[in-house]
Amino acid sequence: MPEPRHAVVTGASSGIGAAITARLLDEGWQVTALCRTRPTGGAAPRWIPADLSDTAGLPALLAEVGPVDAVVHAAGLQRSARLGQLSTDDGALMWNVHVQAAAVLLDALVGRIADGGRVVLIGSRTMTGVAGKSQYAATKAALAALARSWAAELAPRRITVNVVAPGPTDTPMLRDPGRSATPPVTPPLGTLVAPSDVAGLTAFLLGTEGGSITGQTLIMCGGASL
Repeated sequence: MPEPRHAVVTGASSGIGAAITARLLDEGWQVTALCRTRPTGGAAPRWIPADLSDTAGLPALLAEVGPVDAVVHAAGLQRSARLGQLSTDDGALMWNVHVQAAAVLLDALVGRIADGGRVVLIGSRTMTGVAGKSQYAATKAALAALARSWAAELAPRRITVNVVAPGPTDTPMLRDPGRSATPPVTPPLGTLVAPSDVAGLTAFLLGTEGGSITGQTLIMCGGASL
C-alpha cells in the first residue's frame, strides 16, 4: 500500500482553506494544516498552530514538516479603503500574509517537495484592480509573479506552480468588518463562488491530470470579470 500524498495547507481552518483541506482529506491525502485555530469537521488534518503574519517565526514551525507532495497557500484576509484613507499597517499585514508568507513557506519547503509535486497559491480576481481595494489587489497581483517565477525555476523538477483566483466567494471574509468599505457584488451568474468549487479546481491542479499546467492564473468568478 503506497503512502498517502502529503499536502501542506495554510489557512486551513476557515473558508477556502478549510474547503481545500476537506477535499484533500476526502481524496485520501495526508494534510498538515498551518493556521491559527484548530481545523474542525470530519477527518482531522495534522495541525501546526501558526500565525501567517509572523513570517520570521514560520521556518521554525516548518522544521518538523517531512517530505511534501503539494503546498497550498490559502491563508488570507482583506482590508479595504480608498485613497486618502489607506492604512500602512493594513497594507503591511496583507503583504505579509499573502506574499511574504508564501515566499518563506516555499523557500523553507522547496527541498522537501517531491519531484513532480504541486504548488497552488490562492489569489483573487481582484488582482486586476478594484476601486477601494488597491492594497489588497496589489498583494494578490504579486502572487501571479511569484507563481510564474517559481514555475520556471521548478520546471526541471516537474513541480507545477499555479494561482487559483476566485471572485467573491461565500466565506467568512465577506462578512469581515475590515472590508466593509467594499461590499461584495453578486456575479452575473447570480450566486457567489462556492468554496467547494475553488477546492475542486485546486484538487484538479494537484492531481495527475493537472501536471501540464504551470505558471498560470486560473480565474473562477461567476462571470464577474466579463
